[in-house]
Amino acid sequence: MEEIIPILRSCWLFQGLTDEEILTVLGCISVRRQCYEKQEILFHAGDPIPHAGIILKGELHIFREDFWGNQMILADFQPGDLFAEVFACLPDCSADVSARAVLPSEILYLDMQRLLVSCPNTCRFHTRLIQNFVTALARKNRILNRKIHHLTQRSIRSKLLSYLSEQRALTGKTTFSIPYNRQQLADYLSIDRSALSAELGRLRDEGILSFHKNTFTLIQSETE
Repeated sequence: MEEIIPILRSCWLFQGLTDEEILTVLGCISVRRQCYEKQEILFHAGDPIPHAGIILKGELHIFREDFWGNQMILADFQPGDLFAEVFACLPDCSADVSARAVLPSEILYLDMQRLLVSCPNTCRFHTRLIQNFVTALARKNRILNRKIHHLTQRSIRSKLLSYLSEQRALTGKTTFSIPYNRQQLADYLSIDRSALSAELGRLRDEGILSFHKNTFTLIQSETE
């Protein structure tokens, strides 16, 4: 397990723990590792989710699919990110979303029922782990609120500019890359891909932004 410690240090769940404490708590809460191929489904909507996961390598998309196969990307997860923890904390509920490996991926699965109960020794670092978990839930709720803000914009242009403005604020740069291709960005914002491409073209022609593949530059006017 020592080789995955650098990734786990970047996960909010283990913030403030030493390498030795992380190794100890992994044995305490019961973990297992599993690999997935590119485009392989980790779980479908309706599946029971007994464990939360941390991405050790690769990339995941959490998505929702309707009866006709139309998909909306809800979240993108990178190495060090924790996912499916809400479902794993509710053993009587099944998932209402699906998860797909965008790249070949390796996942560390955690037994959330053991994580949320202090071990018999009531070790300090297990208590810290529970505190970190609550913080992680609050962070996820904040991210969800930001996405709701994008989706409730009235027009395609407003949704797109809302999302790109957020990415600019998060990176602190006017030029940045996003984790989605055109179809994935359209799915994330719940809009038609051709309409998205047309709006991007208009924004470029108006001098509001420029782009190449998934890299964007937001342009300020001379009066700003």
